[in-house]
Amino acid sequence: MFFLRPAFVLSLCLFLFPVIAIRSYPPTKVSYDADITSIGFDKSGQFFEAPEHQNGFQCPVLSEYGLLLVCNPSLVHIAMTLDPDYLRGTIAAVYSVLNNTSCPQNIFFHFIASDSSSVNANDLTQIVGSVFPSLNLKVYVFREEVVSDLISSSIRRALDNPLNYARSYLADMLEPCVKRVIYLDSDVVVVDDIQKLWRISLTGSRTIGAPQYCHVNFTKYFTNEFWFNIEFSRVFEGKTPCYFNTGVMVMDLERWREGDYTRKIEKWMRIQKEKKIYQLGSLPPFLLVFGGDIEGIDHRWNQHGLGGDNLVDSCRSLHPGGTSLLHWSGKGKPWTRLDANNPCPVDHLWAPYDLYKFPKQSQ
Repeated sequence: MFFLRPAFVLSLCLFLFPVIAIRSYPPTKVSYDADITSIGFDKSGQFFEAPEHQNGFQCPVLSEYGLLLVCNPSLVHIAMTLDPDYLRGTIAAVYSVLNNTSCPQNIFFHFIASDSSSVNANDLTQIVGSVFPSLNLKVYVFREEVVSDLISSSIRRALDNPLNYARSYLADMLEPCVKRVIYLDSDVVVVDDIQKLWRISLTGSRTIGAPQYCHVNFTKYFTNEFWFNIEFSRVFEGKTPCYFNTGVMVMDLERWREGDYTRKIEKWMRIQKEKKIYQLGSLPPFLLVFGGDIEGIDHRWNQHGLGGDNLVDSCRSLHPGGTSLLHWSGKGKPWTRLDANNPCPVDHLWAPYDLYKFPKQSQ
C-alpha cells in the first residue's frame, strides 16, 4: 500500500494550492467564554500518541491518484475546525473516528484554522501530526476578515467566534476534486463506523443531510421582526422546515458550488446586521437557506445537547434509540467537567477518547 505521511501531503498541497496555503501569524489574544478550558502549547508532549490504525482487508486500496492523495475517490472526507481552545475535543473526535471505522487509512481530515488564532496553523499541524503520525490531513487557514463584518452578536460569546462560520466556506476552501464532505464539530465522539454516514444518499437536489427534529418549535429560532415581515418569512413558503443541528452534516460540495450557497448565507447575515431577525450565531442562516430541503438522517448520528443549553451547563441524558455519535453541543464540555471533578454521566462516554496528558483532576 502506498501511504503518504502528513508532512509530505501537506508540502505537496501547499505547492499546488498556494491560495489556501498555510501561513504563520503572530499570536493574537482571542477571548471566549470563561467555561472553556485553555491548554498550554509547547508543540509537543501535550497528548499521548494514538495507536496506529490499519485498514481491514475489505477496504479499497489507496493507490497513487495523480499527485494528489486528496483527490482519491476512495477517501472519506471529514472537515473540522482547529481551535486551540477546543483542541482537546478535536483530538478526541479524530481518535474516535479512527478507532471505530473499518477503513481508518481511507479517512482524510480537512482542518480549518483561523488566521487570528492564538496558535498559528503550522504549530497546530505539528501537534495533530504528533498525535496521529499516519493521519491523512491538510490544514487550511480561514481568513476571519471574510466573515467578521457579517457577524452579529448572539446569546453566547463563543457562538460569535468567526471560526464557527467556516463551515459555510468549505466549498470555497477545499479542493474542487472534493465533491462531498462530512462536517463535524469539535465536541463530538463517533462510536460507529463513519463509513455508514458517508454512504448516505442525498436524494433529488438536496445539498445537506442531517438529523432533523420536527417536534421542536421552529418559530423560536427567529424574531418577530422576521415572522411579521412577509418578504422574509416567505422563504419558507411551500416548505415544512424542521430544526437541524449544523454540528453534524453530510455536504454535497458540488451542489453547494452550483447553488452558490455561501453567498445566500451571507445575504441573510447582512439582513441580520440591519434587522435582527435571529439571535443564535451561525445556525439560523443555514435554517433559512436549507430549512425544508434537508435529507433527514437517523437521529442516532447526532445525540446532541449533551452540554446543556446555550446558557446553562447542565446534565442531560441520551435520547431514546441507538447511538452512533455523541455531541456535547451547549455550554458544557466534557473535558471541562471532568477536570473539575464534576462530570455528568454521559461525560464518561467521552473520556476513553481523551488523549490529553495533563487533566486537572483524575478522571
